[in-house]
Amino acid sequence: MSSSSPKCPVDHSTPAPAKECPVDHGASQQTGSQDACPVDHTSRSTWSRFFSNTPNLPNSQSSLSIDREVSSIPKPNDGKWVYPSEAQFYAAMARKDHNPRAADMKTIVPIHNAVNERAWAEIMKWESGRGGEVCGGVQLVNFKGRPNDKSPKARLNMLLGYAAPFDRHDWTVDRCGTRIRYVIDFYTGHNAQSPGNLSFYLDVRPALDNWESLKMRTQIFFSTWYKRLTV
Repeated sequence: MSSSSPKCPVDHSTPAPAKECPVDHGASQQTGSQDACPVDHTSRSTWSRFFSNTPNLPNSQSSLSIDREVSSIPKPNDGKWVYPSEAQFYAAMARKDHNPRAADMKTIVPIHNAVNERAWAEIMKWESGRGGEVCGGVQLVNFKGRPNDKSPKARLNMLLGYAAPFDRHDWTVDRCGTRIRYVIDFYTGHNAQSPGNLSFYLDVRPALDNWESLKMRTQIFFSTWYKRLTV
């Protein structure tokens, strides 16, 4: 993670529509506050520097799309979280003085959405078979960005000589009344098959907050250990 602290691109000083996208990079968001933004790609020292390959052309906001993509991530009280459009992303970055380029939005926004979908898919792997379908499915209800807080696992890996994650999020889901907080560490590297392209690795796991999370982690650990012994 860069030494500069990334800020959320969406202006939270004014109310936003109820259906927005999930992850905040500042204060914790609660169920009733649904105006947070997803993964931060606005700081040129963090996410956006990985994706900006466009030449320095004059900005033209007129070409930015106003279409918004509906995510696969359920939110409380029915419905799905909705990602910001290219125009919204650009406007939010401009309000935060991040000096955006309109041409970058066509790269940043799709990756922004895909990273969220990938994080949710990893959470769903953990939640599979644990009863969330009984009450209509697991929902994302609470989320917080913690880019400057290294998780215990990340700190241990760093002591062992591995690279530090460049970002961290905490997502809390509701499974039929049971709240589970997930820690997501973001790592970057290069694709072995396409060395010129960056690849991203998401280390997603339940935080050890309660007995349910401990049980989940223990089950996966012994399941993985058993599979390795029987291969």
